[in-house]
Amino acid sequence: MIKQSKNKSKEDDKLDNEKLFREGKIAKTILNLSIPLVISQVINVLYNLVDRIYVGNIPVIGDEALAGLGIAFPTIMIVSAFAALFGTGGAPIASILMGEGKKNKAQQTMMNSFVMLIIIGIVLTAVILIFDVELLYLFGADASVLEYAKEYLDIYAIGTVFVLISIGMTAYITAQGFSKVAMLTVSIGAFLNIVLDPLFIYTFEMGVAGAALATVISQAVSAVFVLVFLAGKKPLIRLSFRKFRLNRKTVLAITFLGVSPFIMNATESLVQIVFNNQIGKYAGEDYTIYINLITIMLSVMTIISLPLAGLAQGAAPLISYNFGYGNMDRVKKAAKFLIKVCFFYSLGFYLLIFLFPNFFVIIFNDNPKLLKIAPRLFRIFFLGISIFGIQIACQNIFMALRQSMISLFLALLRKVILLVPFAFIFPKYYGIDGVFYAEPAADILAVITTAIAFKISFNKILDNKLHELALNNFGKE
Repeated sequence: MIKQSKNKSKEDDKLDNEKLFREGKIAKTILNLSIPLVISQVINVLYNLVDRIYVGNIPVIGDEALAGLGIAFPTIMIVSAFAALFGTGGAPIASILMGEGKKNKAQQTMMNSFVMLIIIGIVLTAVILIFDVELLYLFGADASVLEYAKEYLDIYAIGTVFVLISIGMTAYITAQGFSKVAMLTVSIGAFLNIVLDPLFIYTFEMGVAGAALATVISQAVSAVFVLVFLAGKKPLIRLSFRKFRLNRKTVLAITFLGVSPFIMNATESLVQIVFNNQIGKYAGEDYTIYINLITIMLSVMTIISLPLAGLAQGAAPLISYNFGYGNMDRVKKAAKFLIKVCFFYSLGFYLLIFLFPNFFVIIFNDNPKLLKIAPRLFRIFFLGISIFGIQIACQNIFMALRQSMISLFLALLRKVILLVPFAFIFPKYYGIDGVFYAEPAADILAVITTAIAFKISFNKILDNKLHELALNNFGKE
């Protein structure tokens, strides 16, 4: 009797999530789904930044060690990009399939993602360990920071599979409406990393190697938690190899949709590589100072963008489910609410940066020369962030609607089409400052283009889906 009661409770949880997607108040539903994810992304920010904070404050070697982590950071972003390719690429497909009542296909989508994450994790581990020095020189390392960058990267590479599973499969927890569980997934790893970092770095005197080891252990624990939950009975779709087969069409569909978030993450890596190399070219004897400045700026960018991503990811299952279900009124209301919230968040954050720029710098490093040059460049670099929330919201709405080509173009636009060329062109006219001018110019142009694209295509996408659903229903009759 007790067993039957437990099973009934789990089935009720599944029905409650579907009812929430179909009938729950839009703002309340999005906030209920998003707030745990925003909290988890804030915690994830700590996860990403705590290594740099502790390493930047190591006595004597802090400046060079922090610069070393900045040089290694593009590789970390590439790993995250592959997690997005197969995780974020597959989760919206699974949500839409659940909305259409095709839960077996949704489960197969998740399993294909899982297997691809493991395969690519093994490949990436081998590539990083074999070509570590070559990669770091490509990313802009010089002799003063190479030792610290290599030490961190080699240990981090060992945990690549854990990182991919933890990040990639958490998307499937979110897609099923279990945002609190997703928050717990990130929280476990983040808090463990915060505890282990000072222990390994300072108490055991492992330095940079201690920071990397703490990260690997933390990600492994997160990955185990994700797998245990998805293999349990509570999720709408479960992790199981029963009747599983790696399907080429499914993998291609996941990859096709995942290209956009992959590029969003991979181009972050590309941008830092370009920034690092341009700083090496124009900074002269102040190389370490400016490498640290751009490392801190991109770290603050993470503080801004990850909670924004949490908001968007919280709204995505609601949008995807109702898109598949055919309730376009709820899709429109959810999209409008998401855009407003993301815009006001990004605007508010820019005001904080404008008023207190050195507050964000001194957390990582208190070098007086760094604190002197930071305020002016901080205010300029983050100018486009004031409206950046519109870009994140619209791009994720396109993802939720399976509009991979539009989302792909927008992902390419900001970083590849605009920012990278600007980062090469502007320093020719403005010197080292030009490296930092490139970011706001690209951000503002990208947001304007994204807003126009959304205005033109959003209603057309919904109308086409309604027509498709009507044809399918007519065929069944």
